[in-house]
Amino acid sequence: MNDTWMIKGREFTNCNCNYGCPCQFNAPSTHGKCEALATFIIEEGYFNDISLDDLPFVQLAQWPGEVADGDGQEQVIVDERASLEQREAIRKIAHGECAAPGSNGFYIYASTMSDMLETLYLPIEVSIDVDARLANVEVKGIVESKGVPITDPFSGNEVRAGIHLPGGFEFTYAEMGSGTSRVDAGIKLQLDDSYGEFSKFHINQDGVVRS
Repeated sequence: MNDTWMIKGREFTNCNCNYGCPCQFNAPSTHGKCEALATFIIEEGYFNDISLDDLPFVQLAQWPGEVADGDGQEQVIVDERASLEQREAIRKIAHGECAAPGSNGFYIYASTMSDMLETLYLPIEVSIDVDARLANVEVKGIVESKGVPITDPFSGNEVRAGIHLPGGFEFTYAEMGSGTSRVDAGIKLQLDDSYGEFSKFHINQDGVVRS
């Protein structure tokens, strides 16, 4: 592996598990299968000598059973503002092609895929506020995803909770919330008030960068 890269920014993920997602604790998924949408805003980044600053991308994934059992499919959507070189760089990162084996989520999830669908290049409208647990993602006609805080059903107040994974391959700390998503791409998703994850990511070819 000769490529060097780094991406740093904000992420919102919505999957079909209940709040907290048992997968984060090496437990079976809530429904015995996994479906997920993850959106990344790269605030700072590079791939070799190519800048990736201020570019978002969306990663769609679906498995018929548990992630570890494989046979998944994945599709990536890169913002159309990216140049040809930036598009290829983000595609490689998202597909886990340029990472040390087992070092980060992109590599690990890619190793469970049997089908990598065609990468799409479309306008992405996205806002992610990690501390407020708020996110809005739109790829017109294809993706609508929203993240909000968890609400206490008794008091109606917002609930704040987090997951701390000192050795996690995706993040070190993530805020928990609720997500609702509709996806009509090569992968189709309909997620309602399920696991929402808000985090600040800092990843390179060797794994999660701990500060």
